[in-house]
Amino acid sequence: RVLFRSVGSKYLSETRTTHQFGKFLRDEKISDSFKNILQKWLNHRYLNLAPAIGVDFYGRKLMIKMTRRAAIVSAAALSLVAGAATPAFADKLTFTLATSGSETDQRSVAMAEVFAPMVADFADYQPGYNGTLFAQGTELEAISRGNLTMSIASAQEMAQFFPEFSIFATGYVHQDAAHQVRVFNDPLMDAFKAKAEEELGVKLLSVMYLGRRHVNLRQTRDELNVQTPADLAGVNLRMPGTDSWQFLGKALGAAPTPMAFTEVYTALSTGAVDGQDNPLPTVVDAKFYEVTKQIALTSHLVDLNYIAFSKEVWDGLSADQQLTVQRAADAAAAYGRLKQLDKENNLADFIRSQGVEIYTPDLEAFRTHVQAQYVGSEVAATWPEGVLEQINALGN
Repeated sequence: RVLFRSVGSKYLSETRTTHQFGKFLRDEKISDSFKNILQKWLNHRYLNLAPAIGVDFYGRKLMIKMTRRAAIVSAAALSLVAGAATPAFADKLTFTLATSGSETDQRSVAMAEVFAPMVADFADYQPGYNGTLFAQGTELEAISRGNLTMSIASAQEMAQFFPEFSIFATGYVHQDAAHQVRVFNDPLMDAFKAKAEEELGVKLLSVMYLGRRHVNLRQTRDELNVQTPADLAGVNLRMPGTDSWQFLGKALGAAPTPMAFTEVYTALSTGAVDGQDNPLPTVVDAKFYEVTKQIALTSHLVDLNYIAFSKEVWDGLSADQQLTVQRAADAAAAYGRLKQLDKENNLADFIRSQGVEIYTPDLEAFRTHVQAQYVGSEVAATWPEGVLEQINALGN
């Protein structure tokens, strides 16, 4: 601290090269013990910022456009410790993940309990939950900028950059979890994946199963009995803010209200929105059953997420590391899929015990109405020719 306050500070405040700063520190004949102290202090000061900005003090592939101050300090510290013993964790990478989900969300659990241990030999996995690192919908841009390693991304979020991805977020297209996997692994996805890598710098590693989305409302069934899309007219249904989500909300017959996931519970409790749509496991995890009265099992979207990974970081990995990361992503996705399916099959009774009525509306009316909204729409115009037919052919 004294060193930085008294002398080093002028090098941080002026336009100096990292070489000059490192040379100054070496010329002062700083002892190895002080080097170790300084190294630990810098590690505490900068490496702990990794969950927020992806800074890697030890000079591994930096995942942020660093400020001049941070770059000077990092490079100077590297110069300082070049001749000293390197701690065991110095060779490790840092994989930062941002998600709007909670720590107990099954996707988060799968990444922490399956993905993280499988890459632990060469990477430190550092997740940020509940939108604490980046707001929902901004994670892919953060990866593209180099500020983040990974995210759990939706097809709707991908469609912000590539509208053709909206086909994977269309109501009543995916039939079930197995269908999602077949589609993701089919050659029809190759062009989609390649475009994401080449134009956004995002590599889609695997597909995660979020579940069947249903309409979840504050009103009791006596107040609003949802049987067809016409019954949702004027209902303020919270949907994420992307165009694909908003289109789906309108296709359901509702008045979609864009809102970040972290704001939904409060909005439901205050009446700022009438309802939200999510799978049953999310209803339980987010405790939406505390502020809603009914769930109409519309199953309007068999929802998915992609494990999105920085292409720049990927390219910096060895072939063995790439293989491990891919296997870890696939294993986490498979584990999460099984757990999510199990929860979907077993949570209805718990939700009912909390005073929420669950029932099935006229699914054919919903399916017919929703799909009709896409026909001839601007959304459908972005879909590559023949892809919808290929997706359908991979179904049951």
